[in-house]
Amino acid sequence: MKLTGAKALVKSLEDEGVEILFGIPGGVLLPVFDVLNDSKIRKVLTRHEQGAAHAADGYARVTGRVGVCIATSGPGATNLVTGIANAYMDSVPMVAITGQVATSLIGTDAFQEADTTGITMPIVKHNYLVKDPEDIPDVVQEAFYIARTGRPGPVLIDLPVDVSRGELNYRRREQPLLRGYKPTLKGHKKQIKMAARAILESTSPILYVGGGAITADASAELKKLAEGSEIFVTHTLMGKGVFPESNRLSLGMLGMHGTRCSNYAMCETDLIIAVGARFDDRITGKLSEFAPKAKVVHIDIDPAEISKNVRAHIPIVGDCKQILRELNAAVKEMAAEIETPDRGEWNALIMDWKNKYPLTYEKGPGLKPQYVVEKIYEISGGEAIICTEVGQNQMWAAQFYRMEKPRRFVSSGGLGTMGFGFPASIGAQLGRPKDLVFDIAGDGSFQMTMQEMATAVLEGAPVKVAILNNGYLGMVRQWQQLFYERTYACTCLDREKESPDLVALAEAFGAKGIRVVDPDLVEAAIVEAIEADCPVIMDFRVEPEENVYPMVAPGAPLYDMIGDMLYPVEKIHPEKAEEPFL
Repeated sequence: MKLTGAKALVKSLEDEGVEILFGIPGGVLLPVFDVLNDSKIRKVLTRHEQGAAHAADGYARVTGRVGVCIATSGPGATNLVTGIANAYMDSVPMVAITGQVATSLIGTDAFQEADTTGITMPIVKHNYLVKDPEDIPDVVQEAFYIARTGRPGPVLIDLPVDVSRGELNYRRREQPLLRGYKPTLKGHKKQIKMAARAILESTSPILYVGGGAITADASAELKKLAEGSEIFVTHTLMGKGVFPESNRLSLGMLGMHGTRCSNYAMCETDLIIAVGARFDDRITGKLSEFAPKAKVVHIDIDPAEISKNVRAHIPIVGDCKQILRELNAAVKEMAAEIETPDRGEWNALIMDWKNKYPLTYEKGPGLKPQYVVEKIYEISGGEAIICTEVGQNQMWAAQFYRMEKPRRFVSSGGLGTMGFGFPASIGAQLGRPKDLVFDIAGDGSFQMTMQEMATAVLEGAPVKVAILNNGYLGMVRQWQQLFYERTYACTCLDREKESPDLVALAEAFGAKGIRVVDPDLVEAAIVEAIEADCPVIMDFRVEPEENVYPMVAPGAPLYDMIGDMLYPVEKIHPEKAEEPFL
């Protein structure tokens, strides 16, 4: 079948089952968009290329499918970079398609030329500069395969305009030919048996679970291991929802803004079973004092993560779902021959910490951001898809909106991208149109991509934006308060000057705007927003200097939380036994 390069690209996307394409056209993409115009693929015209990448990211996270975005050459491609980097850091399957100047002009500083493959090389799993129309079907098939297999991530296809105009004989292979790319899926049986033995012999084990377990759809296997072996579970920000937070074995999130019980548990555990997590700095705190008593079982599909930050005593490379399934079987088989030590003391200690130090906040006359999140949780019945921006709003959402299911909490973890949540919520809403979708936002973060309200309105994506409006770049202000003697340099957004007026802004876009100052009106506002069949901005005027606690300062050990000293430090540092603690 003879096709142009543009037609071959679109047909390849259709063959991959692409439903939605997020992006903006441009000069070198005119041949492609001319063909796309007649395609069954839904074209979502965003208002900025960064919004397109984040929307594709949000779509991918809630559906488990590959998100697709497209942008023109030069500034269009560079505007995608933040979104691509975000997907790379959080292991999100994405294919980004960029237009490029004609092959004869590459390297001449032509109009709107940028070295897109060079720019993106450090932030993609792989990228392609297509120079021959005949390569298009193979490149697209390979790109989608690479993006969704192994450790998922973004793949970029850079398509010169003359290649899209060229002709080829279209054909599609049964399988992509990638001899050098073979992700390890099956775990080493001997290592799995070693892990099973370590679990059965442990007196104080902890399951530490990250986003990799959600990617692998391993929630059921994880729950079976936790409940079958009576192991408490703590999760990362990316792992939120992988294990029901209402379960008595859940300790919630750990790390810089994690729960006290999860952080304390890491200080005392003798065995960490890490599943699809990478021991990043926000989790470990001071590495030299992280989990000093623990042996580490590390299960991950990416061998580069094993022992990268924390030494793995029992490394297992492979797919989390397959490995947990085999690990459950091995534990069951070996339980008859290994006497598990009594964990009564450990379980009692954990439950004591959970009861003594729940996530809480000081109630007051003003509107508290935590209260808003709690009300969203109550009214939505914990069933909403929650997207977040980055900063205090993100941490309050993680702390006070409990998740029972995976793929319902969408947040920028590794890159910490302000402006992510709103376009991601549009992608999530279009990917799961029957679900209720909230973007829990900060006023600073929302303003970075608020132009995508036009996209939400025109595409019929009724996302509910709950802005915890404190008039500051809140997390930066919190650090300035704690570490820079309250010198609020360039963090005040002058909320009282109403620039912007968020209610008027919503109405200008054709959305609904609601302002809430009184705590007694929070519930009614949320109900009104949910009932509205359109996008809604809720401007919650929260306390301006409310902080996120607990908090572990950067570089501090997990037991050393700002505000008070509750953990008996002599357990780790006998020389500090004389220091006061409660």
